[in-house]
Amino acid sequence: MYLQQLSLINFKNYAEAQLSFVDGVNAFTGNNGAGKTNLLDAIHYLSLCKSYFSTIDSQQIRQGNDFFIINGAFERSDINETVACSVKRNQKKIFKRNKKDYQRLADHIGHFPLVMVSPYDVSIIMEGSEERRKFIDNVISQTDNHYLDELITYNKVLSNRNALLKNIAETGRFDPGLLEVLDEQLVASGSRIYQKRKAFMESFTVIFNQYYSFLTEDAEYVELVYESQLLTSDFAALLTKTTEKDRVLERTTAGIHRDDLLFTIHQMPLKKFGSQGQQKSFLIALKLAQYSYLQQQKGFKPLLLLDDIFDKLDEHRITKLMQLVSNHEFGQVFITDASASRVTGIFKQINVDVKLFNVNKGEVTEVVS
Repeated sequence: MYLQQLSLINFKNYAEAQLSFVDGVNAFTGNNGAGKTNLLDAIHYLSLCKSYFSTIDSQQIRQGNDFFIINGAFERSDINETVACSVKRNQKKIFKRNKKDYQRLADHIGHFPLVMVSPYDVSIIMEGSEERRKFIDNVISQTDNHYLDELITYNKVLSNRNALLKNIAETGRFDPGLLEVLDEQLVASGSRIYQKRKAFMESFTVIFNQYYSFLTEDAEYVELVYESQLLTSDFAALLTKTTEKDRVLERTTAGIHRDDLLFTIHQMPLKKFGSQGQQKSFLIALKLAQYSYLQQQKGFKPLLLLDDIFDKLDEHRITKLMQLVSNHEFGQVFITDASASRVTGIFKQINVDVKLFNVNKGEVTEVVS
């Protein structure tokens, strides 16, 4: 699978742009703030129906305008397909595949799988457990059509249970029967999510270890561990055990919404004891493992987007990474970097062709060598 063409109207800092790509390596170069990352985000929209960086679609509309449009033309298994996304202020987002509207955006997820590596990914390490759960959910949802629906169901029941706990605290009226019904629904949905996360992590951890070992040549010992209360306890029993605590705190303290990933380096927390380079290597290994997992599950190669990838990596790790993503295991790759000469130099060194684009203040032009 690869993206043949991309066109934009009023997207972020682009009034209009039309681009054609090769099925190998495509690179956007230019000064910081020129709009390189915005092109990657447009591609992310085509795959996952949303921005990589913001949950508010209207914020992606170019200043002074009321709408944006993104169009893409893909080729997959010798079949040409089109994807279109349009957003108008105060109106519902419209998403089309082959000119047919989706009734549910969730039905699009997984058709054009994508992995993006960005400096913003450091939040997976530095922020709270929600960021790490999002990472797990993003991967699984691109391979399992029912997973997003299950998450929606769980979060709805969780919200209802928390609302009930708050109401009990405010009114003093406690209906054990209603809480029992919500507990049963939470256990049913949460247990299915847990089993899918557990199975995913068992496969994913092995792949991650292989990529981190390759990138660092076994220079560091790291661990990626899935943490869940359900690993050691029955969910229904947990809810019963924590009922009184939940009533005091007015929220549900047990469940898969508390799941987390533990990242360590030399058995110490990566967040506190990992250098910026080590943290970036860890994140890149996570994303490459995500790519490999998606490819195994989907049976074809996803898109790989590398935003400002060379920052905080030494030259040796950069070369190894580019050799890796340019070989036959990977498909179409999009890269951003401030230096055109650095990009051309790296790929010349490993004897890989790259299609180069120059980006300048929302204008993008192909560089003809």
